[in-house]
Amino acid sequence: MDDHAGFVSRLTSWYAAHARDLPWRRPGVDGWGVLVSEVMLQQTPVNRVLPVWEAWMRRWPVPAALASEPSGEAIRMWGRLGYPRRALRLHECAQAVCERHGGEVPQDLEALLALPGVGTYTARAVAVFAYGQRHPVVDTNVRRVAARVVHGKADAGPSTTSADLTTVEALLPMEQAVAARVSVALMELGALVCVARTPRCEGCPVRQDCAWYALGRPAAPGPTRRRQEYAGTDRQVRGLLLAVLRASDGAVPRRVLDAVWPDSVQRNRALEGLLADGLAVRLPDDHYALPH
Repeated sequence: MDDHAGFVSRLTSWYAAHARDLPWRRPGVDGWGVLVSEVMLQQTPVNRVLPVWEAWMRRWPVPAALASEPSGEAIRMWGRLGYPRRALRLHECAQAVCERHGGEVPQDLEALLALPGVGTYTARAVAVFAYGQRHPVVDTNVRRVAARVVHGKADAGPSTTSADLTTVEALLPMEQAVAARVSVALMELGALVCVARTPRCEGCPVRQDCAWYALGRPAAPGPTRRRQEYAGTDRQVRGLLLAVLRASDGAVPRRVLDAVWPDSVQRNRALEGLLADGLAVRLPDDHYALPH
């Protein structure tokens, strides 16, 4: 890129004018609020996360508040966000933060990576968005922007690699606060403008910097990835069973769970999966409940 300073200026100016007003980006939101948002946003659209994040933060504004409650309450509050094991991971994180860090989400990247269920992306996101540090934060949107702007490719491929981290880090200025601003701006650009199927290149603030645009926006090689179906899957059945358990304050008899899905083989498999994942517990007399 010939004009790195210009790229940074154009991108951050656009972000200042067009960024969404998301509650976890507001002043005063600490590492816990950012951590909760990042876990909830994994594979889940912002509009679905917003009400759950706000309810969660009202009930558990600090890690100690969640850590003091049973893990089943985290599952209950998770609602229908999907992938409910994330709720268990957040509960485990809250306990670890209290045990290891005095109830404050740590700023150090290695300490963040050591928290239960916190991977490379989430740790870097908390370090950057909560604490203003300089690290490459690479999600699907950022990978797509970097692939197009830097490498002239329509798509970055199926999974994050070390090369993606290197590419994105090269886009960050050295000053930490500005680098953090660029990180969130790259993410927002990928979410709002440089989208996968119908990129809005005419309104892109860094169009003049984009190698993909300069090449005429060549299509990605190979077949388009198909979206994963949900209806009729074990995931759907697990969700139906979990909804019954969340709605009950006590134990649920097996006959009530049996009523949610007609295929007994698939229903049993889904229920056993919930038990194995720690999302439900089996009680005497063939009753079931959230963990407590």
